[in-house]
Amino acid sequence: MNAARTPTAQAATAPVVKPLRPLKGVRVLSVALNLPGPAALMRLATMGARCTKLEPPAPAGAASGDPMGQYNAAAYATLHEGVAVKSADLKTAAGQKKLAALLAGTDVLLTSFRPSAMAKLGLAWGDLKRAHPKLSVVSIVGSPGERAEEPGHDLTYLAEHDLVTGLHLPPTLYADMGGALMASEAVLQAVLAQRASAKGAGVRVEVALSDAAAWLALPRHWGLTLPRGAVGGAHAGYRVYACADGRVAVAALEPHFAQALAQVAGLPSGDLRAMLNPATAQALAAFFAGQKRQALDALARQHDLPLHTLAV
Repeated sequence: MNAARTPTAQAATAPVVKPLRPLKGVRVLSVALNLPGPAALMRLATMGARCTKLEPPAPAGAASGDPMGQYNAAAYATLHEGVAVKSADLKTAAGQKKLAALLAGTDVLLTSFRPSAMAKLGLAWGDLKRAHPKLSVVSIVGSPGERAEEPGHDLTYLAEHDLVTGLHLPPTLYADMGGALMASEAVLQAVLAQRASAKGAGVRVEVALSDAAAWLALPRHWGLTLPRGAVGGAHAGYRVYACADGRVAVAALEPHFAQALAQVAGLPSGDLRAMLNPATAQALAAFFAGQKRQALDALARQHDLPLHTLAV
């Protein structure tokens, strides 16, 4: 249960602003499969882009030619809302003809194949630039530059940047989803570059999923999320504690939140020195262990504390 907050009068009367649609009228064609490409396409559709996806023909008995549609139909459906999905075998002349017709009316092409596969399909940047001078390409790859041919997936990119702990899988696909955001950002960059060009020339932008993992890993690289770091466990006000009927995630990092937490828990001080003292964490653990989730939610509302209770 979330700790509810009472909205201010200003927030209650603020006008509702319609979502910005900076890509309205921009035509995006995607041949990217699995998660990063479709997730990027989903974001682009919300920004107003006219999105089309070209995927392989579905195998016998399957509803989609995209592997995502075969192992998680619900996720596939959500990812492709508002997207015109077409199919073609790009290894055939008929498929290449269909692709060429679509590219003629496309502003940005989104891909997720390795460079060697792109070349075999006639989609190398040089070939595309000659055939479609105003077309931009956003290429999602695993690793950047010369490493783009290396095999990998979300898990290996996270492991490369020390984001996999123990033998447990990460709770979500951070590199894939982070890469999708970077890809949607890259489309915006490409469109801006096209509009700034006197001839509307297309550009190519490469997005590497390993770079997305590296970006997400920066707080760890800086030491912030290591055990000695303030948001890695050293600060007693920024931890997950056990409570009487579940858990509570506490994020009382700022001094005023830490002080309020200390007062609620009956601690003598909530200053930074106290919050970095292991004894404070022990005292808070004892306090939370005797509290139920409903009571903690009420305390959060009453004292404006940033905490969120969870089941066991």
